[in-house]
Amino acid sequence: METLLGLCVGVGLSAACGFRVFVPLLIMSIASYSGHLTLAPAFQWIASPAAIAAFSVATVLEVGGYYVPWIDHLLDAVSTPVAMVAGTIITASFVTEVSPFLQWTLAAVAGGGAAGVIQASTVALRGVSTAGTGGLANPVFATAELGGSLVTSLGALIAPLAVLLVLGAGLVFVAVKVFRFRASRADRSFV
Repeated sequence: METLLGLCVGVGLSAACGFRVFVPLLIMSIASYSGHLTLAPAFQWIASPAAIAAFSVATVLEVGGYYVPWIDHLLDAVSTPVAMVAGTIITASFVTEVSPFLQWTLAAVAGGGAAGVIQASTVALRGVSTAGTGGLANPVFATAELGGSLVTSLGALIAPLAVLLVLGAGLVFVAVKVFRFRASRADRSFV
């Protein structure tokens, strides 16, 4: 049961990496340093003051960069693979008492996959925002993504299963909207 709960916490925090890469790492680092989270032995470095300092600087730079026009697009291009790696590492740090092969397989598929899906969704929505508003709405979008990362990260620590259910429902909702939008554009192109 502890492995399943650890997997849920890890996947929830990994999904938050899809909104902002370093916010969940910072929250996880602070929570583990203060004794609220237990990490796998190989990942105890995340609970160090040096890691907290590094994640703090990275968080400030990442969050600030999304408020600068055109840098947000550069960050989106770089953030996709970085979010997947961060999601994999986060999930692996919570999956204990299993073989290393299973630990890293679960981490890559569940954690890296969750981060990748959320990141791809935010990149697509940012593209729509840029196309529709010439980038003027991107700071609003950046604030919403930051809020999503904070809420998802904290929620993953408090109620990990609930966060996974809400994220899953949200992804289904977005997928249906995108499918309907594409279908309506395809219908108009034949007219």
